[in-house]
Amino acid sequence: MKRVLIANRGEIACRVIAACHGLDIEAVAIYSDADRNARHVRMADAAHHIGPSRVDRSYLNVEAVLAAAREAGADAIHPGYGLLSENAGFAAAATEAGLVWIGPAPETIAAMGDKGRARTIAAEAGVPVLPGSPRFAEADADEIAAHGAATGYPLLVKAAGGGGGIGMRRVDRGEELAGVVEATRSMAERAFGNPTVYLERFVPTARHIEVQIFGFGDGRAVHFYERECSVQRRFQKVIEEGPSPALDPSTRMRMAEAAAALAASQRYAGAGTVEFIFDDDSGAFYFLEMNTRIQVEHAVTEMITGLDLVQMQLRLARGDDFSDFGQTDIGTEGHAIELRVYAENPARNYLPSPGKISRAAFPSGESLRVDTGFEEGDEITAFYDPLIAKLIVLGSDRADAIARGRAMLGRTVVEGPATNLALLNAVLAHPAFVEGRTFTNFLDLHRQDLLAPA
Repeated sequence: MKRVLIANRGEIACRVIAACHGLDIEAVAIYSDADRNARHVRMADAAHHIGPSRVDRSYLNVEAVLAAAREAGADAIHPGYGLLSENAGFAAAATEAGLVWIGPAPETIAAMGDKGRARTIAAEAGVPVLPGSPRFAEADADEIAAHGAATGYPLLVKAAGGGGGIGMRRVDRGEELAGVVEATRSMAERAFGNPTVYLERFVPTARHIEVQIFGFGDGRAVHFYERECSVQRRFQKVIEEGPSPALDPSTRMRMAEAAAALAASQRYAGAGTVEFIFDDDSGAFYFLEMNTRIQVEHAVTEMITGLDLVQMQLRLARGDDFSDFGQTDIGTEGHAIELRVYAENPARNYLPSPGKISRAAFPSGESLRVDTGFEEGDEITAFYDPLIAKLIVLGSDRADAIARGRAMLGRTVVEGPATNLALLNAVLAHPAFVEGRTFTNFLDLHRQDLLAPA
């Protein structure tokens, strides 16, 4: 494997390019009109234009991406995260075109990408799942009401083909259910081309905890322990940390081993994440979904394990021997926190804030890491996700990591667009966060306190 095309943009494209260069592999970038001068284009060994700025006419255009791979003479494709990374059709088309697909088999992506089907697979593998309904594309009012009553309130209406927090709506009362189901079905049809939804019990004192796994495609899989991702806005993560402050050693191992067993049952190949809801009241955990790709927050795991997950993806895809690599080769040390810096205005319901970055300064030093797709002078456009950078710190323990995170934020400068830097600092300083009381409603629950410093 000599030349890899990265079918992505921004921060993750830069991350994969760096991993390729670390293994003496050439990296090929793709770009839209809006990204013509982007950092990932500047970093790559070659770059190919794939279309207009709109994502559906560029980065989601399978034919354009495959044409770029042919023109570049690439022999493999790394999909990154988001965009086409969990598109089984794209994975299959890449394989049929003679390219090495750096990820799990298309069949695995399809099976785990359908959230309702994934619940069934998880249950068959012995992983606990939340009470919920079968998936349905259409249903009459009586059937919807029966599903709601059987699931129990409060509940979530979830798009079966959704991901990244998109296509999830909470319902607290039975009389609201039919309308929310219809609205979610309509949104899912527009966003994913799939109107299928299902119901799932909502846990009020919930933590979002995920386990990083890696499979070798032969029925073996290992885990890299967990990350907690409970600080979210609109079901999308803002701060991640590892290990979770909520888990005792026994629960930690049971959750990690359940995730690895699920991956092994699917003969999973490459990096992936099994996500769980942890009920802080009962101490029980339940399968949420499986992401068949590298995650935004993979750097947390890399910091505490000292392993490079993206290079492991590349090495497995090129046929390196992992027969001697096992669970005993993976340990953790310290505590890591990742802070996502967004071009957005938290006081205006996290409204995106596109614009030119007139000044940018990120600190460097021992136990600090910055993953970004932008530099000073670059433009944050309205066409794509407003993530500017990820700030990652490693501390000797959680208190040390929080202190290092606040110091790192204090030395970070981003001028031009509005950002959430003040919010991130307010979260790290908040007594509830310091004490580890981080539930998925954290930002909403403490909104007044968190916005006051800004």
